[in-house]
Amino acid sequence: MMKSASARPDVAGRGQDDEEALGDSDGSPRPGAGNDSGGGAGNDSGSDSGSDSGKGAHRRLNYLQRRRIRVKGRRRARRDKRMARKHFYGRHPIASGTLAAIVLLTPVWVSFGSALTDPTLGVTLPGRAAEWFRMHGLGGIVARIENYYYAHNPPPVGGKPPKGAIPPPTHTHQTSVAHAALEPLPVPAGIKPIASPPIPGEGQWHPVGRKVDGSYAVYEAFLRPDSIHTSLVAGVAWMDMRLLRATLYSGSIIPGGGPYKYTAPVQPGPARSLVAAFNAGFLMSNANGGYYTQGKVIDPLRAGAASVVIYKNGSVKIGAWGSGPGMAMSSNVVSVRQNLNLLVRNGRPIPGLNPYDNTVWGATLGGADDVWRSGLGQTANGALVYVAGPGLNITSLANLLSRAGAVTGMELDINTDWVDFATFSPSTPNGLASAANGRNMLSDMAGAPDRYFASWWARDFFTVSAR
Repeated sequence: MMKSASARPDVAGRGQDDEEALGDSDGSPRPGAGNDSGGGAGNDSGSDSGSDSGKGAHRRLNYLQRRRIRVKGRRRARRDKRMARKHFYGRHPIASGTLAAIVLLTPVWVSFGSALTDPTLGVTLPGRAAEWFRMHGLGGIVARIENYYYAHNPPPVGGKPPKGAIPPPTHTHQTSVAHAALEPLPVPAGIKPIASPPIPGEGQWHPVGRKVDGSYAVYEAFLRPDSIHTSLVAGVAWMDMRLLRATLYSGSIIPGGGPYKYTAPVQPGPARSLVAAFNAGFLMSNANGGYYTQGKVIDPLRAGAASVVIYKNGSVKIGAWGSGPGMAMSSNVVSVRQNLNLLVRNGRPIPGLNPYDNTVWGATLGGADDVWRSGLGQTANGALVYVAGPGLNITSLANLLSRAGAVTGMELDINTDWVDFATFSPSTPNGLASAANGRNMLSDMAGAPDRYFASWWARDFFTVSAR
């Protein structure tokens, strides 16, 4: 017992010394840190579980206080060491590193900011940002973001189109104009609707754009692209090539290079006869085909590629390059625009089309199958038919071209920012076509007719003008 009693004051003394050494932040002893006559070894004979518990809590408090003081001391020492350094970057390493990163990455910020204001990279800000990331080797990140978006935002299934998306039927009979120099083609019968029951006016033709020699040269029809996405509406334009002549306009992005005689903006001379303008095909790196214009091969033409061939008289032929008459180079050819392979042949979609195959028919945003697509076909009497719409896969695009009367057809550009068809209706017969009197075929096309009259538009496109 004597040995035990003599040991306790030593323990209590150490705790007291520690407390006195620590004290409060102002150096005064903490309350309750006096001698142990009241609560130390003197109470040993009457100690209980409460007293032992209090001592344990006291020791833990002392440990935490000592640790806190040590941490503060180390921080103060590091801060004093930094502040003693001669240079700013030594005294403030985090701020210096952040500032250095901002300065070093200034070219990146400038490039990205310029991309967001560059309409040649797309109509929408997300589209422009995505194009910039792809151009700088970050396409994988963009693809993952787009995959997530399209996986959670697929085209709507079922439902009805918005009011007015399919206009009511109108009279489309083409009447002969006395003393007309050009005889128009007969307006074709309406397109048989795909979805059932049909909506009044679905698939019926409506005249649009300026008249040529007293007759309409362009007609549009609207219908649902399939029996599943019944709230979506695709547009079809029929162009009378007896009344129209075609021109391929080239850009600094597609096909690249230049300068070109025909490039955006459309000049006042051609604007006096312009009836319609529409997008061409993919970037040449993705087109799996070539490009010829103004007597120059910009990209080598590929045998078998789907081709839009334009001749000196403004007439057009669509087919597989090298497959027959008119599908070979001659002095009569002024332009050839190739894009992938034929989609429609002999009036029918080509066999084996897979609606889920984006490896052959173009990389879509996020790898989605049902996206904005466009295509161009030619009827048996030489008219052109342009098809475009949202929520289209390659099979539904081919079906629409075939239903519209195309005997040959091909895919043009795809994805929201690049698909556009516009007609122009000046107030006078020889008035200038402009963005002000232009109208998109579909109201939800992202682009506007002003792109064809802007110097910044750097992609190729087609125009059809009065003969």
